[in-house]
Amino acid sequence: MNEKFYDKYQKVKAWWKKGKLQKFSRITSDVIWNVILIFIIIGLVGGFFLGGIGAGYFASLVKDEPIRAYDDMKQSIYNYEETTELYFADNQYLGKLSADLHRDEVSISDISQYVIDAVIATEDEYFNEHNGVVPKAILRALLQEFLNSANKTGGSTLTQQLIKNQILTNEVSFERKAKEILLAMRLEEFFKKEEILEAYLNVVPFGRDSSGRNVAGIQTAAQGVFGVDAKDLNLPQAAYLAGMPQSPFGYTPFTNGGEQKSAEGLQPGLDRMKIVLSRMLEVGDITETEYNEALNYDITADFIEPQPSPIEKYPLLTVEIEKRAREIMALQLAKQDGYTEEDLENNDDLAEEYNIIAKRNLRQKGYKINTTIDREVYDEFQRIAKEFEHYTPTHTIIRENPETGVKEKVENPVHPGSILIENKTGKIIAFVGGRDFALSENNHATTTIRPNGSTMKPILDYAPAMEKGIVQPATVLPDVKNSGPNTGANWLPDNYTSTESGLTTVRTALAKSLNIPAARVYKEILPDRPTTYLEKMGFTTLYEDENTSDHENPSMSIGSLSKGVSVEENTNAYVTFGNMGKFVDAYMIESIETKDGEVIFQHESEMVDVFTPQTAYLTIDLMRDVLSAGTATYARSVLNHPGVDWAGKTGSTENIQDTWFVATNPNVTIGSWMGYDTYDYEGDGGGSSAADRRIHLNYNYGTNLGYSSRNVLLWARLVNAATELRPDLMLPESGFQSPGGLVRRSVCSVSGLLPSEACEEAGLITTDIFNAKFAPKEEDYSLIKDNIVKIEDKYYPAIEGKTPEEFTEEGFLLNPEFLKDRGWDKVHDLSKLLPKGEKWEKIMIPDTEELEDDGKAPSAPSNVTLSGNKLTWTKPAEKDVIGYRIYMADEPEKEAETVGNTKETEFELPSKNKAFYVTAVDIYGEESEYSKVAVFGEIITKPGAVADLKASAEETSVKLTWSNPADDDFSHVMILRGSNVIAESVSGTSYTDNDGLKPDTSYTYTVIAVDEDGEQSDRRNVKVTTKGEAVEVDKQPPGEVTELKATIDKKKATISFKIPNDDDFLKVIIQGDLQAEKNTGPIVFNGLQPGDYTILVRTVDSAGNRSPGKTLEFTISETTDTPTE
Repeated sequence: MNEKFYDKYQKVKAWWKKGKLQKFSRITSDVIWNVILIFIIIGLVGGFFLGGIGAGYFASLVKDEPIRAYDDMKQSIYNYEETTELYFADNQYLGKLSADLHRDEVSISDISQYVIDAVIATEDEYFNEHNGVVPKAILRALLQEFLNSANKTGGSTLTQQLIKNQILTNEVSFERKAKEILLAMRLEEFFKKEEILEAYLNVVPFGRDSSGRNVAGIQTAAQGVFGVDAKDLNLPQAAYLAGMPQSPFGYTPFTNGGEQKSAEGLQPGLDRMKIVLSRMLEVGDITETEYNEALNYDITADFIEPQPSPIEKYPLLTVEIEKRAREIMALQLAKQDGYTEEDLENNDDLAEEYNIIAKRNLRQKGYKINTTIDREVYDEFQRIAKEFEHYTPTHTIIRENPETGVKEKVENPVHPGSILIENKTGKIIAFVGGRDFALSENNHATTTIRPNGSTMKPILDYAPAMEKGIVQPATVLPDVKNSGPNTGANWLPDNYTSTESGLTTVRTALAKSLNIPAARVYKEILPDRPTTYLEKMGFTTLYEDENTSDHENPSMSIGSLSKGVSVEENTNAYVTFGNMGKFVDAYMIESIETKDGEVIFQHESEMVDVFTPQTAYLTIDLMRDVLSAGTATYARSVLNHPGVDWAGKTGSTENIQDTWFVATNPNVTIGSWMGYDTYDYEGDGGGSSAADRRIHLNYNYGTNLGYSSRNVLLWARLVNAATELRPDLMLPESGFQSPGGLVRRSVCSVSGLLPSEACEEAGLITTDIFNAKFAPKEEDYSLIKDNIVKIEDKYYPAIEGKTPEEFTEEGFLLNPEFLKDRGWDKVHDLSKLLPKGEKWEKIMIPDTEELEDDGKAPSAPSNVTLSGNKLTWTKPAEKDVIGYRIYMADEPEKEAETVGNTKETEFELPSKNKAFYVTAVDIYGEESEYSKVAVFGEIITKPGAVADLKASAEETSVKLTWSNPADDDFSHVMILRGSNVIAESVSGTSYTDNDGLKPDTSYTYTVIAVDEDGEQSDRRNVKVTTKGEAVEVDKQPPGEVTELKATIDKKKATISFKIPNDDDFLKVIIQGDLQAEKNTGPIVFNGLQPGDYTILVRTVDSAGNRSPGKTLEFTISETTDTPTE
């Protein structure tokens, strides 16, 4: 074995000495090395090139970041103590700025080592080695983000997180990340690791504590979650808290109400704790034994019980002040960097960046903010709102419990919102944000936006229209909708009463809050974009997209904004009238000072011209009527100083979901609103379902006040309270003064033009004030005085020299030409133009249809009948009949004389035992022939009737018997079966009918006595049914018809029915007074004579079997002219 191995070794050695392998290797290695060198050179050159690009790009990202000195960075990192102070007006202390996060500072020496180890192991395992950033951690985070890894470790060190929290913003961008890296490295140069860690542990968020507050800092978290100091946290507690900063509100054990989450809600935090423990084990901070003990530790048993939440005395006010101060500071900071207000409005990211910086400055730099709020008035407003007893009704809505995910019924109560503004300065003196902060944290005065209903009318409809000279207070408008579909250009809203009041002035339309006139005015000025006035008056919530536009929507005329408007902005718009046409933007922040007393912001009020003083005063005068005679008359009765010159407007929204009242006096403007936080019953983002529409104020549960009066009462109580505390502010020395340029004119109430003679005679004159530039100069031509005739509900001027005066009356017609000029001829019903009232009763609407003279007399009235002493008749078919004359005679066909006339179709007769006739008279004076005679009383001119009429029946025959009258001139009798004469002259007292009679069928016979002159007596009728024929026992008769009825129309009878659902049904037969057969219905009989009819309706099957039948009785009357059943 050894020898063989040795031989092989010698051979290999000899081959090696020949140098072939070395030569090949040398050649190959030379080539490979040269190639490698080339790639190394290319790589180095490329690396330097790319590195240069990267460095240049990094430099461009941080070029605007100033080089911060040690003191600056120290102030930023440790600056979480100097909170901004807030002050009421007159330098009264309000309190400190509310904190988003509750935080207590703690030294690193008073923090458990478990916490330090857990945070480093979890958030930054290289914390003690790196210089602020860990490149591979950043690359790993980018890779995990790219691969959408489920377990993301994050790329920021603790130092970077501290920089983001204390110096930079939360903006997600390369620029912000580059600045973060730069500042983190600089921070590491200035501070020790312990200082950085201490600062981090004092600012990092830890979710919520057991009172529901948001907390930051390890000491606050330890106390708020476990009830111990940070230095006393054990390992499981430390691991639980150390895991929370990654998702503070996802891992917190408490809800925002301070309640402990469900087991399912706690699980993410427990899982996170296990991850923290695992990291600590991996890096050697804890032993396997400690790890297992911590895993088995019941951490939930350490969670403390819910604690009461420390709510500030002025929560809504504090939040509102901060919001406004933040907006002011953000704009100032942006302007310092060269940006404009428009830049912030058009760039959300830029605006967010400066808002974050401004918010941080307010939290850290110890500013003093001076406000316009009057403390005493504000406190009293809150008390009144909280104690107000008419918040009703509270509705129930469905919402998903955020902790359990279960849908539950919750209450949706009524909330108020109100604001008081000084006119000349725009100072917000006080506001009501809600009835109770615990009930709703929404600020219903400044933040909640809702459609403003009819409070929109003065500011968008009438004032802009008066400014343009389109209307004045006495301008007349039709409170009537147009004919045709109520859509598109023809659209007009319903009034809140769902009624129409006819012609009305602008003054009345606003006082009574009529929607139709307001919409008519707005549609007329809509092409001029009247929403420009709203924008001038501070409206910021007007909405426009590809589907809708508040600038083009005609329903804006009644306050139907797409989004809504806040109580503040709606009330602020009315300040314009208080300032006689000049708008002053409302404000709450008077000034902002540094802690050293330097004023860095001072508000300066600016007046904006919106309306002329004349338009403003006219609008004020209109709104005075709202309180004196309109929808807000209740306000005067509950004001302690009703003599103050208030002018305002009420409003409500669709389905009465909101109610408004805004009013101004020469000093202040105050608005009030009531409504709900949501109108979405299911919480599905809707708002228009049947359930959503039921969320409204139009129930008076527990109160005797309607929805509008409830809100007006709250408004009045706030006014009374402010007046008691600030009479100098609330009680003007005088009322609104006329600015000049106005004139008083009397006009016609029909047209708004200078009165005509006809209008004066009609007594329709009204007097009002006008802008002298737009006072009427044209004379009224809306009325025509004339003799008038009425035909049904239509009026026509009499034909001179032809129309009989007895049928005319003196009156006034609306001039058709005037109606056409105004476009009022397009309303759906011209009669609706006339308002109710004694003065308007003499005004008639002319019919647009002309009555042509055909030269013929009208037809005689028909269906003349008597009921007692009242004679009635049916009017002729001619359309020009204007009345009737009544004639009386001793006997029929004797000479008659006129005893009266009437425009109606009835007349009370003056005498008895007389014969009466009626004639018709048309508008051209033509008179008809006499109607048929009507005898009132006993005028015996016809024979007596037969007596004792009887009938007996066999299967196919009927025998009639009777007694003839004893009159000397009696001649014979005539017999009818149904409406058919079967015997014209029978002289005896009996008659047998066997002509075509059928078994088991009902028949009606009529016997009439006739005298020698051919005059007929009254009819005598008898009904009889023939005997039935035998039916085979084993034959089952077919089913009967159902829903059998007769419909009578003059001399036509329609027999309708439903055939049986039998397979062998063949047809329906009718027997008795009428005969017919048919396999479907209905069956119609035409030309029937007056009288009583009885028929038998039977069915027949395919075997010829007949049903027993159903009997139907009906009457053809001489007076029937309308269908009856």
